[in-house]
Parts: sequence; structure tokens; C-alpha cells
Amino acid sequence: MIIFKLGVDKLDSIAHIRESDKKIQTVEQHLLEAKEFAEAYGAKIGITHITGLAGMLHDLGKYSDEFQEYILEAVNNPFSPPKRGSVDHSTAGGKLLFERFHNPKNPIESILAEVVGNAIISHHSYLQDFLSPDLESNYLKRVRDKELNNYETTKQNFFQKVISEIDFNQYVHEATIELQEFLKKHPSEGIENNVMFLTKFVFSALIDADRTNTRMFEEDRSIENEIDQVHLFENYYKKLMDKINSFKKDGNAAKPINRLRQEMSEQCEAFALQPSGVYTLSIPTGGGKTLASLRYALKHAIKYKKKRIIYVVPYTTIIEQNAAEVREILDDNENILEHHSNVIEDNEDDECQDGIMSIQQKLKLAKDNWDSPIIFTTMVQFLNTFYAYGSRNIRRLHNLSEAVIIFDEVQKIPVSCISLFNKAVNFLNNYCHSCMILCTATQPALDFVENKLSINKDAEIIKNLDEVIDAFKRVEIIDRATDEKFDTNKLCNFIQTKLDEVQNIMVVLNTKSVVKKLYELLKEETSIPVYHLSTSMCAAHRKEILDEIREKLDNEEKLICVSTQLIEAGVDISFDCVIRSLAGLDSIAQAAGRCNRHGKKDLGYVYVIDHMEENLDKLKEIKVGKKVSARILKDIKNNPRLHGGSILTTEAMKKYFREFYNELESNLNYYIPKLGKNLVELLNVKKANSTYCQGFRSKYGDDLPLYLVNSYKTAAEYFQVIENRTTSVIVPYGRGEDIITELTGNGSIDDLTKLLKQAQQYTVNLYSQEFDQLAKNNGIVSLFGGKIYAVTEGAYSNKFGINVNNDSSLNDLIV
Repeated sequence: MIIFKLGVDKLDSIAHIRESDKKIQTVEQHLLEAKEFAEAYGAKIGITHITGLAGMLHDLGKYSDEFQEYILEAVNNPFSPPKRGSVDHSTAGGKLLFERFHNPKNPIESILAEVVGNAIISHHSYLQDFLSPDLESNYLKRVRDKELNNYETTKQNFFQKVISEIDFNQYVHEATIELQEFLKKHPSEGIENNVMFLTKFVFSALIDADRTNTRMFEEDRSIENEIDQVHLFENYYKKLMDKINSFKKDGNAAKPINRLRQEMSEQCEAFALQPSGVYTLSIPTGGGKTLASLRYALKHAIKYKKKRIIYVVPYTTIIEQNAAEVREILDDNENILEHHSNVIEDNEDDECQDGIMSIQQKLKLAKDNWDSPIIFTTMVQFLNTFYAYGSRNIRRLHNLSEAVIIFDEVQKIPVSCISLFNKAVNFLNNYCHSCMILCTATQPALDFVENKLSINKDAEIIKNLDEVIDAFKRVEIIDRATDEKFDTNKLCNFIQTKLDEVQNIMVVLNTKSVVKKLYELLKEETSIPVYHLSTSMCAAHRKEILDEIREKLDNEEKLICVSTQLIEAGVDISFDCVIRSLAGLDSIAQAAGRCNRHGKKDLGYVYVIDHMEENLDKLKEIKVGKKVSARILKDIKNNPRLHGGSILTTEAMKKYFREFYNELESNLNYYIPKLGKNLVELLNVKKANSTYCQGFRSKYGDDLPLYLVNSYKTAAEYFQVIENRTTSVIVPYGRGEDIITELTGNGSIDDLTKLLKQAQQYTVNLYSQEFDQLAKNNGIVSLFGGKIYAVTEGAYSNKFGINVNNDSSLNDLIV
């Protein structure tokens, strides 16, 4: 009766049931269609059959009687669905590969079975450990030891309905040839390292193929809307050049600073004709690197037929400004994606929900795979794509291939992630046909560390760099940190004194608490406008404040802006005077870039102070950077000719980064104290060197019967770019309030995709202690069973953003 009700033929096996009309997608339809998507994704790096194999086998277990009974029961009894986790349909595909192709006599087939099998069994959670810290193999427990009901019948259905055994064996043979070719490339990186990235790429392709095909079935669409990137990028290039040429007609075009900007932009265009690689673009602060790098990216993408251009930046403030600037020039809102953070929590296995449509499934299927032609995202999201737990992050990885990737303000990579960043970029360069540009005025020494970045020879795009830096000199650094200390009261008095000399001042301090304290004191002590900026505010809120500040600066009105370091990298704004609390040389240089940015005066002044009230105990990198900078400043004070007498020279910056990385050498590979190992070792260790393998041999009296021994899941569980894990919350600021309301409705997958994209502008990332305190004070609303979080109205302030105390009586609230 149930089968009749759904209109299902008794011989059909169901993969999914569409919510709108209860039509079914058969298992063979889904497997073959997912295979096609996966093949297309894999073809980008020459592994068509490897990724196709994952797509073809991933839902093999849906042929089991258990799954068929489960999906029918779930649809017919939606208010009393089957027990969560009651049906395992992802193990069968990995088990088939292991039993047929894993043997000591054929290492290539065995490695293929391990790589693809791990992706298959993990596609509803995350890649499993081949060997975990407790000396167990989650992978082996699934593919070798686990008994599956109807397994023989399941295989028979597969070979009858999807592909014949002869054709399947030939397909696997083609995949082994691809694997052999893959392993021949770049052996210096290490087989374990390259196989690790291969596994992640296969996993990414599988996740995206599965979810894309499922979404298309649910939306009753047969094809994806394809974008003609070459035509689009040619159109973008024409619009960009129209904008650049308009500058030449401007009355200020003849100014030396504008002529220099034009020369560097032209150098970027010429350099774009060179083959893809890893290059540096060291345009000094205020040199127009956003448009120059876009000019390079478009020219290179057109010549080498790249699929997308991706900007990776350290702070969301840079996304907001740069994306808005690029969007205006290119006159396109549709094809430019801003991805600030993951609005949806991605932390649990969802296998039991597969096949039926629930709100959680809609969230999972909402398009979030970085397939836009131009993407602006953060370094956190870039690194999460390679290393973080959950399938939502890694789904995007395959779309980093065939791309031009601009790493803006690359010096801001967290120290613990240096090796991980270098390895990811080397993989994209060596295997994925992508071109990487390290874009900053303060280049870090990424080729100096143990796990080096493979930067091209003669990598710098700008010629005669030291001369360019000297020509761009617009500020004088005044060292007030070596011989004295400031507290908030002294700093307030110093600011008021300087306001007799200049119209406006920007103050950048290292912690949110001292920023807030200084802001409140200045509001009491002075009658001129004082502005506050911090990461407790959402992007839309910060943008409004920055727009208001720029308007007052243009009108030459007096003002003070007090900010955390978020303002000092990439924000196009210029103050007469800047005061920077002592930190790394790169931070001081970036803050200096917000002073006299357009050369209106002969020189602007940047005062470096030592603020005694800043507690940096939990900010190790800032603390070490401050220590190294203090040493260099003292050396220059004692010997004014050292480093050309300036901390802004390439010589001084090179010395700073080498000393900085030496001080933090033990942190560069992401050390995990609880395990006594670093994350690089968990991901890349050779079997012969693995202490876990030695422990396994001692425990069981035999070697682990696998070629790969790496702990992918454990590594992902410990990985977080920022030491203290954060949670994204949507705030009720402006349009954010409506988005929260609309998310409580039961919209389509397409509606959710649009809302989640819009929500990027209205999110704030909270540290765990902030989130917990806000939740304790009833400031958090949970949506979709804890998949999305929103903030209540009383917990968001017009002055400071998130108010963890949720005390509306003390806040200037957004209504």
C-alpha cells in the first residue's frame, strides 16, 4: 500500500523523495548523475575516474532493504521518523573497494581503495582516521569489520543497474592509471602529503556532486546554469580599464603618487602574461593594489582560461570595502560573492536524514560551494576549506582549482597555520592549475620557515621595489614606545594635545577592552565626534560608521576614531595623524598606511606608544611581535643608520619576520599540547615514522594492514584558525532583523541560499566564552535546531555591537 501511495515500482530502489510532489529519484539515477558531476570536478586536475568512482559508489548502501524501509517509513510517518542513525548507507561503497582491490601485492590499487573508500564512508561526516591516537582504525572498522545486512544483494543490484562488473573493473583500472600519474608529480612534497590533499580533493568533489545533484532533483531541474567565464571576465576587464583610463583624465593624474600607481598597475598587467605560479605583489600601502591586483587577475584569467578569481583577506572589513569597490566598477551584484563566515553550524553526522527533505536537509543543500566567478572571503575560511571539521567547509575545496587567488595582507596568517597555509598553496600551485599572488606591503618570510612556500624565482611583480617604497614615503614614524609608557588617561591627554595640530586622529590599540575604555573617556573629555570600531559589530554596521567617518574626513571636520587592528589592513581611509600601540612591525606599517594615505601633506606622523593597560597574555602573536618590534626600534634608536633608519624598509621587515618566526618556531606546525604532536604530523607522517603505528604493533603484535596511517578526523577536530573557536551569530542590525524573521519560515532551498548569502553582512563571530555569556543572559535565539544562531534585539548596541550582558537599559539599541 505504501509503495502504491508513492507511485513506486516494486523493482525501483529509492535514493530521494521530492518534497513537493513525492516523485522519486532512484538509486541508479542518483549514483550515475553524481558520478558525472564528480568526474567533471576531478577532470580539472586529471583525476576524472578517481572522483567519478567516489560519486558512483557513495550511496551504494541505499540498495539495502533497511534503507528502503527507512525512507518509506520516514515519508509516511513524518511525526514519528525512524531512530536517528539507524541506517548506515555510506559504508557499502568503501567496503566494496576494500574487499576487491586492497591487497599487499598491488600498492596502487590499495591506496586507491583507501583514498576513495575513506571519502565514501565519510560523506555524511568527515574523513575518518586511518589510525587514531587511541590506536584504532575507524576506517578499517567500517570497510573490513562491519557486517552489513543485504550486502551481497546490494552489490548485485549495483552491477545490474549501474555498471557491469567488467566495465567497473575497467573503470577502476583507469583510476589507478590516474593515481600513478598523480603520484609521479612533485615527489619532493612527500607521498603522504600529496595523497592527503588528493583525498581531501576527492572528498570535496564527492560532497559537492552529491549535494548538487540532490538539490537539482529537489528543485526539479535537469541542468545547472553555466556561466561563460571567459566572456564575463573580458567584459569585466573592459569595465575596469574604462575606470582606470578615466583616472588619466582626472586633474590629479599628473601628481607623482598617481603616476606611480599607474606605473605599478601597468606592471601588473604585463606580468599577468607569465604562466601561473606563486608570486608576490608588494605595492606599498596606498598604492592602489586592489585595482592593480584585479587588473592582473582578469588579464591572467582571460589568457589562461581560469574559472574564478578569489580574494582571501584577513578581516571582514576588507571584504566589505574591496567587494563594494569591485562590485561598483564591474557593475555586477549577481556574480560577486562575499563569504565572511559559516552562518550554519557544521558539526554532526546527518546520514540518517538523507533521502527525505527536512529543514536541516535544505540547509545542507543550500548552495555554498564557491562556484561564483569572483569571491571575497577570509583567511579563516580559506584554511577551514582544507583543514576544518565538517563537510560544508571542504565542499568548496575543488573550486579553488583553475583560479587566480589573491592573498591580500598575507602577513596576517596566524603563526600556528604557517606550515598548513604553505602546504595548501603548494598543492594548489603544483596540482590545481591555480595562480597565487601574495599581496601586501609587508611581505612575510614564508620561504624562510621549515615547511617552505614554493615561491617562484623572480617572484616580485613590482620592479625596483626599494625605490618605489622610498617614492611612496608619506609618513614619519615617531618612536614614543622605547623610553616611556602610556595609560588610558595619559593617552587621552596626548590625543587632545595633538588635536591642536591636526584635524583628525586614528588610534589603533591591541585589545577591545582598552579600545572601549579609551572611547568612553574621550566621549567624556572632548566635544568633537569620537567613533568606535571593533569586531563586535557586524559588517553592515562597520560600513555605515566608516562611511560616516569618510564623509567627515572629506569635509575636513575634526574627529577621532578608536579601533582595534581591524582598520589597519586594506581599509581605504586617511587620517592626518595615527597613534599605534606597539605591536608587530607589519601592524605598525599597516596602521601607518592609514595616515596621509593620498599624500595631501608632505608628511603625516605616526606615533608608536606602549600602552601599559593592554593584557596580551592570551594574544601570544601580538605579544611576541611587540617584543621583536621593541628590539628593532631600540636598535634603530641606538644606531640611526641601521635598516636605513626606518622600520618600513624591506630590510627591516625581513629581519622582523625572521626573528618573529624564530621566536615562535615550535608553533609553526600547529602544535597540539593534548596529543604531544603537531597537526602537520597527524596529516603527513610516513608509516615508518609513525609513533601511532609503533603503538599499534605493540598493542596487537602486527602491523596496521594499510598503506596510509594518517589521522584526518583527529586533525580536523583539533584544528581552528583562531585559538579560541568562534560561532557565527546573525544580529538584528538593519536588514539583519528581517533576515532572522524570514529564516524562521519554511522557504525553499533557493530562498535559504539567498538569505544565507545576505546574512553574511549581518553576522558577528563570538568566542566561546562570549557566546556562553550571551546565551546565559538570554541573548541567543536558536534556529533550525541549533544549526543557526541569532541575537536578540537587546543584545546589540548601536555603539559597541554585541553586548554580552544583554542589558537593554544600558544600550543605545538598534530598532
